[in-house]
Amino acid sequence: MSNKKILVIEDDADVRLGYHVLLKANEYDTCFAVDSLSAVTEARKHQPDLIILDLGLPGGDGFVVLDRFRTHTSLFVIPVIVVSARDVKANKERALKAGAKAFVQKPWNDDELLALIRQLLGQPTHVPIGKLS
Repeated sequence: MSNKKILVIEDDADVRLGYHVLLKANEYDTCFAVDSLSAVTEARKHQPDLIILDLGLPGGDGFVVLDRFRTHTSLFVIPVIVVSARDVKANKERALKAGAKAFVQKPWNDDELLALIRQLLGQPTHVPIGKLS
């Protein structure tokens, strides 16, 4: 698996650490933004292969970030997974309409999140038997 880069936009330091550990263990490079103001800057700087976006952010929620991504052609094509514990039914529909490729409810299941990431990146969602070590 190549080292794909994932931008995590999350304000909670403990949650960011959890993402970092999970993604690094699965050979993904990570970069981070901690609020909606730095989200576009970090995305333009790092040009990630995928973005994980929390909805509850300082400086404007995740929907503000999705709106900002729409104005940047290079960012709008990057798949975004919105992750939130807030009003799941309403926010899932709104996030998908705003351009997110997927919505995951917090707390997430690591295996399901990784499978979704692999799917959106066009990678195998399971490890072939011959590749186990």
